[in-house]
Amino acid sequence: MLVIALCKGRFLEPSLHLLARADIRFSEDIASSRKLIFNSENGSCRVVLVKPADVPTYVEYGAADIGIAGRDVIMESRADLLQPLDLNFGHCRIAVAGPKGKLGDAPPNSEVQEFGGASPNFHDHPTIRVATKYPRITLDYYNARGIPVEIIPLSGSIELAPLIGLADRIVDLVETGRTLKDNGLEILEIIAESSARLLINRAGYQTKRDEVLRLIQAFEKVIR
Repeated sequence: MLVIALCKGRFLEPSLHLLARADIRFSEDIASSRKLIFNSENGSCRVVLVKPADVPTYVEYGAADIGIAGRDVIMESRADLLQPLDLNFGHCRIAVAGPKGKLGDAPPNSEVQEFGGASPNFHDHPTIRVATKYPRITLDYYNARGIPVEIIPLSGSIELAPLIGLADRIVDLVETGRTLKDNGLEILEIIAESSARLLINRAGYQTKRDEVLRLIQAFEKVIR
């Protein structure tokens, strides 16, 4: 039996829909239940519900064989996992944002890879205070550009930080950008694109190889 870690929250319904299209169904209404563990009707899988940020941990340490989580969560966790599939839902951007009219944070002549286009020249960067729930991603981003940064860790209402002087910038997940706009903020740089990914435990890929490959193939068929 494969153990699959699913995110609570906005990824749950599309994840369950994906499983159903791959012929993995459940007799209970998982989305409305208070239970955390569910067995599939055909006995091939067991689903466990965890917080989004915990999915990579459950998979990396082998408590789950497989997981579904956003790329943003995986990047922040730095977990050692296999990521064979982009599941093509939950599309967002990890972005640097700040008050409208502010310049971006790219240094002069920088070569931006996955990030957005280079911003106007900066020479002597002061330390930038950035509020975020992605401290590792944020630190990697600014370190790669040689810009000193002070991370202000927050878990919610990130947009508030620049409005009351807590931070100069925020790094957050952006879907439509409406919340930023409503709070007088705008995207300054795109750090990375994010979407739902299939995660696989490295050891489990060997010990349960046939089961894992069948599930991957079923997901590939659904996605196509």
